[in-house]
Amino acid sequence: MDYFVWSADPVLVSLGSVQLRWYGLLFVSSFFAGLLIAQWIYKREGKDPVLLDDLFIYVLVGAVVGARLMHCFAYEPEHYLAHPLEVLMVWQGGLASHGGMLGVIISVYIFTRIHNESYVWLLSRMTITGMMPAMFVRIGNFFNSEILGNPTDVSWAIVFERVDSIPRHPVQLYEAISYLLIFVVLVSIYRKISATFATKLLPGLFLVMVFGARFVLEFFKTKQEAYTWDIPFSTGQMLSVPFVLLGIGWIVYAFMSRPKEA
Repeated sequence: MDYFVWSADPVLVSLGSVQLRWYGLLFVSSFFAGLLIAQWIYKREGKDPVLLDDLFIYVLVGAVVGARLMHCFAYEPEHYLAHPLEVLMVWQGGLASHGGMLGVIISVYIFTRIHNESYVWLLSRMTITGMMPAMFVRIGNFFNSEILGNPTDVSWAIVFERVDSIPRHPVQLYEAISYLLIFVVLVSIYRKISATFATKLLPGLFLVMVFGARFVLEFFKTKQEAYTWDIPFSTGQMLSVPFVLLGIGWIVYAFMSRPKEA
């Protein structure tokens, strides 16, 4: 069987020693896409979107710092504790989505305290905008031929020529499509329920769907030896479990505290 061969150069443009990579372009673009969605939400609920420019910076910094620290100290602690200055070398790669989410949660909290905004209200709406970076980053991983899927003989398997000649699950695209579908679900629910109930419900739905999808898709990913424990589950799966459990509890609370409506 002939499989699709992926051999794209991860570098979009090179200017001497400076390189613009597809991953970086997609990463930054995803935050601008999220900003446009946030502007739509603010206008829909009668809020002034002028503060979103500041929020954009807070979220971008929080995501990068959180993702980098999680990668360094959850996935490769021995290496980075021995070489602490390399933690700052973000350009060498190594960002963990779990840490990125925690970084955003903290940065949004700081933003709301400084600007006197409702933390829970803003965080719940960030679940919608946050799907853009999640989706774009996985497409960036696809361009980089990284986070590879397990070998397979399914008809849609892809050979990542820059890595080897083995047909694999395009798990990066699986995850990107999953995040796109979650985005559609969250927007659909957000438009159909009251703003008050959306504030309570959306964070729980986000946690369950995003990290539930992450847990399942980890079974299709090639296990990296440095990130593997002596248990049947990967580091990514073990980090996803607390978020899924928190999301379930959040959803239960949202429905239990929901006022009875006619």
